[in-house]
Amino acid sequence: MTAHADLTRTEPTYDLLIVGGGINGAGIARDAAGRGLKVILVEKDDLASHTSSASTKLIHGGLRYLEYYEFRLVREALNERERLLKIAPHIIWPMRFILPHSAMLRPAWLLRTGLFLYDNLCRTMTLPKTRSLRLQDEAAGRVLRRDYVRGFEYSDGWVQDSRLVVLNAQDAARRGAKICTRTRLSRAERHPEHWVATLEDTLTGETRQVAARAVVNAAGPWVAELLKDSLSVESRNNVRLVKGSHIVVQRQFDTEQAYILQNPDKRIVFAIPYERDFTLIGTTDIPWTQDPGSVAISAEEITYLCESVNRYFKRTITPEDIVWSYAGVRPLYDDHSGNASAVTRDYRLDIDHHAAPVLSVFGGKITTYRKLAEHALEKLAPHLDGLTTASWTADKPLPGGDFSRSDFDKLVASLQRRVSGLSQVTATRLVRNYGTLVETLILPKGSEDASMGALIAADLHEREVDYLMTHEWARSADDILWRRSKLGLRFGPDDLSKLQDYMARRLQQNAAGQNNDDKEVA
Repeated sequence: MTAHADLTRTEPTYDLLIVGGGINGAGIARDAAGRGLKVILVEKDDLASHTSSASTKLIHGGLRYLEYYEFRLVREALNERERLLKIAPHIIWPMRFILPHSAMLRPAWLLRTGLFLYDNLCRTMTLPKTRSLRLQDEAAGRVLRRDYVRGFEYSDGWVQDSRLVVLNAQDAARRGAKICTRTRLSRAERHPEHWVATLEDTLTGETRQVAARAVVNAAGPWVAELLKDSLSVESRNNVRLVKGSHIVVQRQFDTEQAYILQNPDKRIVFAIPYERDFTLIGTTDIPWTQDPGSVAISAEEITYLCESVNRYFKRTITPEDIVWSYAGVRPLYDDHSGNASAVTRDYRLDIDHHAAPVLSVFGGKITTYRKLAEHALEKLAPHLDGLTTASWTADKPLPGGDFSRSDFDKLVASLQRRVSGLSQVTATRLVRNYGTLVETLILPKGSEDASMGALIAADLHEREVDYLMTHEWARSADDILWRRSKLGLRFGPDDLSKLQDYMARRLQQNAAGQNNDDKEVA
């Protein structure tokens, strides 16, 4: 009897098959696993390998969305900003933003009205509210050209976006979910009360089948393609792909604040302190009709971002100053807007009310991922017996986030005391990445020596690599350097080779250990 036949004659192995390892898929997996469902999540590449690692790294309400009257979305995002700051104090933290007023663009009264709404749409706001500035009287204003006289300072949040995805997946796994990276859904067949899905290991080409009572399509830019080609399901909704690109330069200003810059085309660009020594600049909004997996910044976008900065700052930049750039495709819900910048950042959840349903996620933004997950499970609840309907993720810390923000410096100092020779810079980065989980990193199971191990290069040590490979599904150097961290900014070609060699040895050792375990069992 074939595996396919076996699966069609037995109870489904899983309650929920989630396709897509971005923020929405990982958030739904965490929430569902915490409500008692048997969950499997599959991602054809690495976690957060596409849209979710190509953001502007903000947890924000979306000040400019007020201009399009998206008050519900802004209110929800501002409420979520407060919750996320509490449940992930290691990877999400407050940031103040400077908004210079340009007499050629939006009038000052309009900006002040928008900021008043921004401060008051969230009744539980704990961050400092907006204040008006005479820019040349402020250190943060004097880095701007002298023709910018007036401005505003307001609050929002900053996030390590790809780490937010990983921590949601990590918590889902702790609660029983199976997380399968480098695993593609090649096809799925719907049966009267469940799905039979064929999964392909993208590294080995091996296939296997699983059964699930329901499917969540969180494939991001591939959401429509997955529905049509793999699930054979028609949808009433469409996705609109918009490319957003960013550049990184050496630190442009010494202040702690970020800047939100208005442009003549009414778009805005952020300039944000980044990874201690750099400035992150972005984003663009370009309609995209090509492969979402093959996207890169264009020369025109580079010119646009450089001109946006040079319009405001005394210190100018050129394309030659760029040390790194990245681009991603945002899968926005298609509201038929004629302007890519005006397309809604709200989300739409589409479910076909079948005994074996498919729920598809159109749109969404990082800030509202947790609420999106709650709404997704509300829609799935009638189809999944045993799903507890009580939401729980609003106040449960993400892995490593079980500490008060006021204790951050104490954690850094404690880590320095425990690990000999650890600099404050490295200790701060580790606590910002891992929070209280840094204990597992420096003192893995079976070890009595709290250390970081040998230095590989820059700020990366062997024990951190081991931790990421063991606990965070890291399999390649890019997984570590550009998603689990941004240490790629400090790595040269020789450093990269050292890391790749070390990871290859660890993978071989792990495989040999697994083979020995199998022999002992036999």
